[in-house]
Amino acid sequence: MKKVTAFIGNQQKHATFEAVCEFGNNLKAYGDIEFEYVFLKDYRLEYCRGCKICFNKGEEYCPLKDDRDVLMEKMIHSDGIIFATPNYAFHVSAPMKNLLDRLAFVFHRPRFFGKTFTAIVNQGIFGGSKIVKYLSNMGENFGFQVTKGCVLTTLEPRTEVAQKKMTREIKKASERFYKDLMSPKTPVPSFLRLMLFRMSRTSIKTMLDDHSKDYRYYKEQGWFESGYYYPVSLGPIKRTAGLIFDFIGKRMAKNS
Repeated sequence: MKKVTAFIGNQQKHATFEAVCEFGNNLKAYGDIEFEYVFLKDYRLEYCRGCKICFNKGEEYCPLKDDRDVLMEKMIHSDGIIFATPNYAFHVSAPMKNLLDRLAFVFHRPRFFGKTFTAIVNQGIFGGSKIVKYLSNMGENFGFQVTKGCVLTTLEPRTEVAQKKMTREIKKASERFYKDLMSPKTPVPSFLRLMLFRMSRTSIKTMLDDHSKDYRYYKEQGWFESGYYYPVSLGPIKRTAGLIFDFIGKRMAKNS
């Protein structure tokens, strides 16, 4: 059985929640899926103060004592993650943005490898595609395997034609997600992701030491010696590109 958790960023159980329910029902029809709905409004999540303690010393030293770690544990113990949000002022909702802010240290120390991610955005008229792109980028930075999300236009009153279109979009998105969720293959990183990893780890190894949480984390994970975050066959072209990225990273670190 696979565990899928949907993090929902709006206050009411209206269009966004309905879309997530339909998405979840599709998944459960495809296979043996345990599906959990997490409303961010039901959790206490304080606003990030920008102190950078989570970056430098570690997230365990964050002065804010709230439900951040509860939400992280739900991600850790899930095989698939969905971020669902309405389009508020052409961006994610405030609770969703606050969650991303509080997890910013994961950008430095990604950890959700082997887990599938997608985004569902509900909107009245337009702007949702950029929000899906933003959430997908966040998912990649966290380490998730990202599946193309969907934008649903749910302007009220909803016509029968609009409802059918929404159902089609949800079905296609859930099929994509389920396929990746069940795939045993480890995705090969793109050149961009490979570059970001190799240059980041080279900078951390060159400029930091054991006093830094980033340095200790990379050392513990064995990332200073690995080809990528996780074992994967890069092929000769990407292996060569990795060496070039290492060289560039060293030059940049020395000149900074």
